[in-house]
Amino acid sequence: MSALAADVQQERLAAAVPELERLAARPLLEEIAALKRQRNAVVLAHNYQAPLIYHGVADFTGDSLALAQQAARSEAGVIVMAGVAFMAETAKLLNPQRTVLLPALEAGCSLAASITAADVRALRRRHPGTPVVSYVNTSAGVKAESDICCTSANALRIVESLGAPRVIFLPDRYLGHHVQQQTGIELVLWDGACEVHQRFSGAQLRGLRSGHPGLHIIAHPECPPDVLAEADFVGSTQGMVDHLARARPAQVALITECSMSDNVAAEFPDIRFTRPCNLCPHMRRITLENIRDALRDIRHEIVLPQAVMAPARQALERMLAVGRG
Repeated sequence: MSALAADVQQERLAAAVPELERLAARPLLEEIAALKRQRNAVVLAHNYQAPLIYHGVADFTGDSLALAQQAARSEAGVIVMAGVAFMAETAKLLNPQRTVLLPALEAGCSLAASITAADVRALRRRHPGTPVVSYVNTSAGVKAESDICCTSANALRIVESLGAPRVIFLPDRYLGHHVQQQTGIELVLWDGACEVHQRFSGAQLRGLRSGHPGLHIIAHPECPPDVLAEADFVGSTQGMVDHLARARPAQVALITECSMSDNVAAEFPDIRFTRPCNLCPHMRRITLENIRDALRDIRHEIVLPQAVMAPARQALERMLAVGRG
């Protein structure tokens, strides 16, 4: 990290984390910094991570796919994923020669857990010849059974790139519904959902607007349709940030995981953030202590069998090729 980047990181840490909390964490922050140098390691922090991790120890921040791609461009030998299991697996798929660590093995995801590789094989039997698009928020095993992956930002483009009249779209039914509204392609949907986003409601957003005149609402497409109908903008994690940079609303509500508002607010001090809050319990399993332990002990390494690694990586690379097209 350059000196300028380090200064910006410290400024945002100060904006996002109270002074007493920063002072209490300083010994751990310094220990992690020393271990990163010793191990030639980088820490990747998802947007939903707690501000102390996001601003305090992360070398790269963003959504899961962007993190894996940024790690691939680095010279690090060790990658620590401050996120959940499927994100660590994605980092391993795109960095097969690197050591990838997940600080807490129990950091899972309700959406990824909603479908298995066996489920995908069963769907293929019920819909022979129908291509399978799997959201990146899935296990490596599910990716390995898929034709191509997608993100919330490129889902529509990926579906339409296949040139098929029908597509199996997995596993988020709300993201699938959002895509279905924008294309004439028939989507076979799975009954999966993110436990954070599915708890928001359209009534909740209407209540927010009544209490905050002029409020600009930005929602993630993993939210239910009545939520998206009330939003001023619907977009992926990175899409939300890009929209804020363009629109610069006076007051905004990000309808997504709590910590993202905390983290993004440090980048946009001129915008007032209203925080309707649903925390991801799985992200909270990542702590400074277990990041330190993972680096110190090279603990919880992600290892994937080659029979899964090769086809799962291919599904990701097909998606990236569409993006380059």
